[in-house]
Amino acid sequence: MPDEATVSEQVVLEDIAVEDSYDGPRMEADESGKLRVTLEFVQAMLAAFKDEQLIHRRYAMEIILQAQAILKSLPSLVDVDIPQGTELTVCGDTHGQFFDLLRIFDLNGLPSETNPYLFNGDFVDRGSWSVEIILTLLAFKCLYPNHMHLTRGNHEAKSMNTIYGFVGEVKAKYTAQMAEVFRETFCWLPLGYVLAGKVLVTHGGPPVQCNASLDQIRKYDRNREPPEDGPMCEMLWNDPQDQPGMLPNKRGVGVAFGPDVSKQWLESQGLQMVVRSHEVKEEGFEVAHGGYCVTIFSAPNYCDQMGNKGAFIRFDADCTPSFTQFDAAPHPNKRPMAYAAGAWSSML
Repeated sequence: MPDEATVSEQVVLEDIAVEDSYDGPRMEADESGKLRVTLEFVQAMLAAFKDEQLIHRRYAMEIILQAQAILKSLPSLVDVDIPQGTELTVCGDTHGQFFDLLRIFDLNGLPSETNPYLFNGDFVDRGSWSVEIILTLLAFKCLYPNHMHLTRGNHEAKSMNTIYGFVGEVKAKYTAQMAEVFRETFCWLPLGYVLAGKVLVTHGGPPVQCNASLDQIRKYDRNREPPEDGPMCEMLWNDPQDQPGMLPNKRGVGVAFGPDVSKQWLESQGLQMVVRSHEVKEEGFEVAHGGYCVTIFSAPNYCDQMGNKGAFIRFDADCTPSFTQFDAAPHPNKRPMAYAAGAWSSML
């Protein structure tokens, strides 16, 4: 029996007509008639999103499916070079806080071939502009496939998206079919990146309990919902702790790992640092474990109530980190968790 076609494979883009009355940004076709993502289109899309206007469903689907095809071609752990004289910017959780994403671009420039970015998971949920964030990041992935890098976070998962707002938001702004196409796309996001052979960037932490090697992660079959244990689970869910050793994670998934565990695993893989996200930090970042473990979090005033700063890291060719902090941007009057399921929506 052949595998059942995915929802993504069943989408017929040509059947999604763009009405003459649509007055938003429009994609142009290339010589072969295929719609393509251009910088002009992305800039117009950002301006529309800023004015709380959506792009047409046809264009949203084009972005998602074109990005999905690029992600499918990648290994589960991607090696990224930082050539001499260049820098790469690493951002942490953005969680649907679109206006804070725009602030990052204002401070640090738009992604480009000379200004590469890595966004380290948890693009969606909680904040109420998750659709705008993920379409922006995927559009830049289409535009600059080798200079916009995206990691899977624990919130790029059906179980989380159903509770914390993303599925409800996609259904409200577009369709249930698109929510499923996003889900299938999230399953192709890489689990981590190795920068210049020196720094592992992954959402939660290194897979220290199962002691997976970089080569094992590269070959890992990631096209699935996150399991309850193993390399994928740990890379999405693990957290650092101050005390040595390993303990069950307070979140109920993954493990908490101490400074000795960080050092031992990183040295065994020839690495000097892990950069992870996954936890709100008052200053937007935290250097722990004697410099072996860095947390970066890019959603300032998280959920409109935490009062934290956001931050991002720029790495040079030697992988020396420099940190930039920023405050939350003003945004339209829409509360966090506005699209969340049931009782969860009333908790914020």
